[in-house]
Amino acid sequence: MVALVASFAVIVTDAVFPSLTLEEEIRAQVLEVDFSDALLEGMLGLLLFAGALHVKLSDLRRDWIVIFMMATIGVGLSTVIVGIGFSWIAGMPLIAALVFGALISPTDPVAVLGILRETDLSKSLETKIAGESLFNDGVGYVVFLVLVGFAFPAGDQHATGLADAATLFVREALGGAVLGLALGWLTFRVMRRIDDYSLEVLITLGLAFGGYELAVWLHVSAPIMAVCAGLLIGDIGTRHGMSEETRSYVEAFWKLVDEILNAVLFLMIGFEVFAVALDVDLLMSGVLAIGLALLARLSAVAVPVLMLRPFRTFSRGVIPIMTWGGLKGGISVALALSLPDGEWKPTILSATYIVVVFSIIVQGLTVSWLAERTARQSELPRG
Repeated sequence: MVALVASFAVIVTDAVFPSLTLEEEIRAQVLEVDFSDALLEGMLGLLLFAGALHVKLSDLRRDWIVIFMMATIGVGLSTVIVGIGFSWIAGMPLIAALVFGALISPTDPVAVLGILRETDLSKSLETKIAGESLFNDGVGYVVFLVLVGFAFPAGDQHATGLADAATLFVREALGGAVLGLALGWLTFRVMRRIDDYSLEVLITLGLAFGGYELAVWLHVSAPIMAVCAGLLIGDIGTRHGMSEETRSYVEAFWKLVDEILNAVLFLMIGFEVFAVALDVDLLMSGVLAIGLALLARLSAVAVPVLMLRPFRTFSRGVIPIMTWGGLKGGISVALALSLPDGEWKPTILSATYIVVVFSIIVQGLTVSWLAERTARQSELPRG
């Protein structure tokens, strides 16, 4: 919010005093920083690994069906709803609108996990939100890559058949998971043989950063790799491969990394307003896209929950909390910025930015209140 307010202050000042040309100078500096590469190729692996360290496999096993359905069926349903709706709103081809649906559907684990630390939720609901946000990010990224090949053919990136798209999806998703588990297991075996907290902290850092770059090189899903490796080290690694002293240092180190990168990421999002072209038509499309994204998120949560409700119980308020708590963040902005230049990129980028800013500020500041209110109501006697 500080970065965003400062950015708007510069824009207003430049409009009042055109001779300053302050906005042009800052815009040039912001455009020099490749936000997409900085996040997708740098920070994202560390952020996802840090987030996954705090989610236990035992908790995921209890809720894996719900998490799996929300991260697959939910992302697919949300992509279709946003794509069809935004195609009508913006008047763009359906395939281009589906790309927007794919990049705006995943919830941002960075934003979601940050909110969870401040909210008193039940353990089961916290696991569902955290697990889904970690996995739907990787699935959404793979869906995005597949759709971009159809919507923005350029050079060797051309529209492919459904069979090729399905092969790409399986290779990215399954390959990322296998690589993450394999590297995590090898790291765990190495850490069992040593007892030096400084060395073990560096080993986890090498796993997160080096493993992510290896996944990119192998053309498998780097986000899914980081999540799977973090889950394995955070559960099996901390219980069976680390001493108590090492465990405390590893947790403290990754908490610090998480906090620093969070601050940097959200500052960058605030300043990225200089990279977004906004006019009246684009603003209207973005505002309408907010409602569309919320409707799609509601469907992505409610459909899996209603399908499973006859077979299992859910805590009270699971649908409204997971809907309103499905925050969008830097990953969506980075994916929009990574799109090839084309007729519809400015529309997609501006709508993405407006949805993300609304999500972080409005939803982010009120989801704790919603969770607390739901918790208080669940304690009241029924009848």
